Amino acid sequence: MTERLTIGEFSRITHLSIRTLRRYHEQDLLVPAEVDPVTGYRYYSPGQVRPAQTIRRFRDLDLPLADLRRFLEAETGAHGGAADRDTARQVVAAHLRRLEDRLGRTQRAVEALRELLDPGAERTVTLELLPPQRVYAVSRDVPEGAGLDWYDAAMRDLDAAAGHRPVLPPGGRYTHELFTEGHGHATVYLPAETPLPPGAPATVRELDLPARTAAVATHTGPHDDLDLTYGAVGSFAARHGLRAQNIVEEVYLVGPRDTGQPEHWRTLVAWLTAPEHP
Repeated sequence: MTERLTIGEFSRITHLSIRTLRRYHEQDLLVPAEVDPVTGYRYYSPGQVRPAQTIRRFRDLDLPLADLRRFLEAETGAHGGAADRDTARQVVAAHLRRLEDRLGRTQRAVEALRELLDPGAERTVTLELLPPQRVYAVSRDVPEGAGLDWYDAAMRDLDAAAGHRPVLPPGGRYTHELFTEGHGHATVYLPAETPLPPGAPATVRELDLPARTAAVATHTGPHDDLDLTYGAVGSFAARHGLRAQNIVEEVYLVGPRDTGQPEHWRTLVAWLTAPEHP
C-alpha cells in the first residue's frame, strides 16, 4: 500500500478522536483500509476521509445505526448503480423528514412556552350555544394506549356511509376520562341531512345532537399545543362558574383531510357546560 495513514494521522485530518475511530471500526461503519496482522495497528487511506466525516455528520444528526449501515452499503455498492443510488437517497430523505418533524415540534414547543411565560397572552374564549345537528356517528370505548387507529377506522366507516354527498366538517365528542385516565368513550361524527343509506357500515348510526351551551375557542395550527386551548376554555368555564359536563367536543373545521399543511388547521374546542336541551 503506497498511501496509508496511521490512526493518529487520520484522527488529526478528520478531527475524529482515536477512540471514535476504533468505535466506528467495531461497529463496522468505517473499517480501516489495512490492519497489521501482527501489531493490530490500523491504517487508513486518504479516500476514507470524506466517508469518515460523512459518518460523523450522520451520527451527529442521530441517524440510526441500521439506517447508516444501509446508506454506507449502498454508497460502496455497485458504484453508481441505480438501485444503490435510490437506496442511499431514500435513507437520507427519510431521515431529513424525521429531522424536519423534530425541528417543527421543537419550534412549536418554544412558541407554546413563550406564550405560557407571557402574562398578557390569552386565547380567545366565548360562551356559545351550538345548534342542534343530525349526524352520522360511530361510538367506541377507547382502551388505554390505543393510539389513533380507532379514529381512522371510525372516519373510514363514516366516509363510506356519507359517500360522495357533501358534508360539513367532522367532529368528535370525548368523555373527560380519555384525557384524565387515558381511556374512555368517544363518538366521532359527520353532519348529515339525509337518512343513513342502505348498506352503510354496521358501526354507523344516526344521532341527533341537541343544542348545547359551551365555552368555545378555535385552535389554529398543529395539535402539539392543543392543551393550551383546552386550558383556556377550562379556565374560562371555571372563572365564570360554569358547571362542566363530562364531555368535550371538537370540530375539525380544517384538518388533515383538507390540507397537508398543519399550520392551516383549525379546530374548534367546545367545553360543554350547561345541561343539554332536550
